[in-house]
Amino acid sequence: MVKVHESQFRLLSGEESLSAYQFHTYTATHYFCRTCGIYPFHRKRVTPDHLGVNVFCLDDFDPSNIPVRATVGAGMP
Repeated sequence: MVKVHESQFRLLSGEESLSAYQFHTYTATHYFCRTCGIYPFHRKRVTPDHLGVNVFCLDDFDPSNIPVRATVGAGMP
C-alpha cells in the first residue's frame, strides 16, 4: 500500500464492482472487488484525507523503487 492524498487519486474504472467494508468507528473504508476479492485501496482512519493504494492493482507500475517499511499490526493504535 502506498499513501496518496485524495486530491491525487482517481479511480479510472471498476467502481461498479467495488464493495465497501467499515468497522469500529466507521472512519476507515476498505474497498474490495466483488468479482475477484482483491483489496485495491482504502480510506485511512488516522488520515481520512488519504488513501492507501495497492500498487499491484495498477497497470504498468513498477513498485521496485517504493521503500518498504515493516509494521507490527498488533502495535498500531
